[in-house]
Amino acid sequence: MPASVKWGEWWLLSVRLFGSFAWFPLGRGTPTGSLSCRRETTAQGKKLEFWTSVLLFSPVRDTVDGRRDEGHSGDVLSAPVLLLNRYFSPVSVIPARRAMTLLYAGSAQAIDDQGEAFDFRRWSSLPVRDADDGLPIVSGALRVPRVLHLMRYDRTPNNVVRLTRRNLLLRDQYQCQYCQKRPGVRGLNVDHVLPRSRGGQDTWENLVISCRECNLKKGRRTPEEASMRLIRRPHRPRWSMTAHILMSARDPFTEWRPFLRGH
Repeated sequence: MPASVKWGEWWLLSVRLFGSFAWFPLGRGTPTGSLSCRRETTAQGKKLEFWTSVLLFSPVRDTVDGRRDEGHSGDVLSAPVLLLNRYFSPVSVIPARRAMTLLYAGSAQAIDDQGEAFDFRRWSSLPVRDADDGLPIVSGALRVPRVLHLMRYDRTPNNVVRLTRRNLLLRDQYQCQYCQKRPGVRGLNVDHVLPRSRGGQDTWENLVISCRECNLKKGRRTPEEASMRLIRRPHRPRWSMTAHILMSARDPFTEWRPFLRGH
């Protein structure tokens, strides 16, 4: 951090964002421990109000795989944002907390529903519509973007599908792999084809989704011993990033759809 800054003093304000700490400049004359300051410009004021809102209005909460929690439970900064590389190809879905950080830092631009790109200064001047998520700030609200464009990142990372209950449900289409029933998420369990008590491992090839009735019927036996047949052989999925996003997001935002086609 520089020892002096032309337009004002720097105060250390540490905030837990993604498990790390960040440095933020506060304006000249800001008293230690205060989150209010006189705005030198509208853009600087909006930035300060944004970080104030991060501190005051939003609890720190991580999302699994950087993807959407099942509903963001009113926490605006956990809302999902589609992240694009410089060629406008999807690379991930991230929480709005991280998206706002990238937008504020100038590493990315927000894309609106008309396909126009905005930096933080221009984005902060947009009104929050009824269909938008709004981050409360002192002067009103800041619109949370749905799509973010990384201007210098040109890679398309390989999509490594993690072994999680959610991804097992997606692979097996929320269907019991023994009786083919779909009782709903709460009525489904993860079953070891070869039971753990007999050396079965937690692998894609040894885990399937089953309903509670079939899980109890099978018990600590193999399917053959229980006279139960799997409707399909369990395997490791090889989904593209776009396919994974489409399966994970039950109702993708309208702003996402142009960037999910053809990938």
